[in-house]
Amino acid sequence: MRVLGIETSCDETGVALYEAGVGIRAERLASQIQLHAAYGGVVPELASRDHIAKLLPMVETVLADAQVDLGGLDAIAYTAGPGLIGALMVGGSLASALAYALKVPAIPVHHLEGHILACMLEEPAPEFPFLALMVSGGHSQLIEVLGLGRYRIVGETLDDAAGEAFDKVARLLGLPYPGGPELAALAERGDPRRFALPRPLKNQGLDLSFSGLKTAARLAIDACRGADGGLPDPARADVAASFQAAVVDTLTGKCRQALAATGLTKLVVAGGVGANRALRASLAELGRQVGARVYYPKPALCTDNGAMIAYAGWCRRAEGADKPRIVARPRWPLDELRPPP
Repeated sequence: MRVLGIETSCDETGVALYEAGVGIRAERLASQIQLHAAYGGVVPELASRDHIAKLLPMVETVLADAQVDLGGLDAIAYTAGPGLIGALMVGGSLASALAYALKVPAIPVHHLEGHILACMLEEPAPEFPFLALMVSGGHSQLIEVLGLGRYRIVGETLDDAAGEAFDKVARLLGLPYPGGPELAALAERGDPRRFALPRPLKNQGLDLSFSGLKTAARLAIDACRGADGGLPDPARADVAASFQAAVVDTLTGKCRQALAATGLTKLVVAGGVGANRALRASLAELGRQVGARVYYPKPALCTDNGAMIAYAGWCRRAEGADKPRIVARPRWPLDELRPPP
């Protein structure tokens, strides 16, 4: 069975072809970083227009790379939410139109389920059940994953997600968009012990909070400014390193607590922040300490991509058996999902 996956939830256009028993036959990803950099963040209307311009040519390229015609597709999966409504409509419209013309199912996929399942595309793939740490730009959650569609959120952020906090502190440091990767690169040159930033909600349950940490980082930045208002480069690097260390320590501590609370021995890291090298190293050490196995997708599968949507669509193929329809849900709680029929 061959499933074409389309991802257009935010600012990256992703297309991939998954074939059962083979894996990802071909994939393409187009980033909108340069488009939004001038505005310091994603402009929804521009994101939708760019998806419109790039999506169909990318579908054609992926099929050509895989040496598969449209007639060789068995289903088309697309991100139905959560995300920007206009961007979701672009992918949903094309997927449903192609599915209608080809008389194949159009399968709406939950974006976060795609991230959780991305590790299944790696070897060795984790088996259910496991604990998932979801750390994307807009989500920070600890999820008990018992099976496909069987998700129990055991902890989540009360305010900013970790990725949002990275981006906001990066902006305070004067780093270019997107701020998270830039801050992580700057942190490698800094002293993570210079500023005693808080570890929010330490030993206080499994929920997360990053707004207070963001404020503490701002105060540290303000304290380092010279008379002219400038921020010396060594101080910038030390703030970045101290902030990153606080986020990594917080996430690692919460994972330790969640593994103990659930009794699970496998940890899956999902979402864009999962590509952070300091976080990966810290969680790997946690796994050694508590006897848990830690799974990461390769960095290209941490960010938004079509491969995870194609695979999730294959897993959910029974749900697209009715006539093609456009599903677009800007807000879609993960725990509303159910196992496939």
